[in-house]
Amino acid sequence: MSEERARELLAKRDEEIDFSDIPELDEAFFKNAKLVKRQPNTEAISIRVDTDTLEWFRTTAKNHPEIRGYQTLINDVLRTYVTHQISNNDSKQSSI
Repeated sequence: MSEERARELLAKRDEEIDFSDIPELDEAFFKNAKLVKRQPNTEAISIRVDTDTLEWFRTTAKNHPEIRGYQTLINDVLRTYVTHQISNNDSKQSSI
């Protein structure tokens, strides 16, 4: 697509877009559809990690194609830990 065409499309209002040639989504579409998780807001950081720990994350991510990279795996592990900690703190506070 040319830059000029892209500018034309971006300038259109939603009401001006013709959807008539787009087919309805049928049952077959949803049967084969895959859920895509929305990525929460992330921030790039720099941290020091033990070499063997980093190598484990890299190797694990490389050997599992469903994992979208070792940094995502590290984030998922941290997210699970934080969620668990928050859950434990909430249950301790509610039992007081």
